Amino acid sequence: MRIGIDLGGTKIEGIAFDEAGQALMRRRVPTPRGDYAGTVAAIAALVDEIESATDDRGTVGVGIPARCRGSPGG
Repeated sequence: MRIGIDLGGTKIEGIAFDEAGQALMRRRVPTPRGDYAGTVAAIAALVDEIESATDDRGTVGVGIPARCRGSPGG
């Protein structure tokens, strides 16, 4: 199983995919703004929840949207 985490300024969303790429489940929680430790704990809890609900363990990837300075259009 693969777990993708979308870390945004207002929400953290997790989605689990099976080996065929089919979505198994999706969960969304608010981002603890201005709280690094709380954000890390929220991601860990989200992964734990997904693994418990699917009765499987997965690899985890995290995406964080950002604008890069010095890039075209940036």
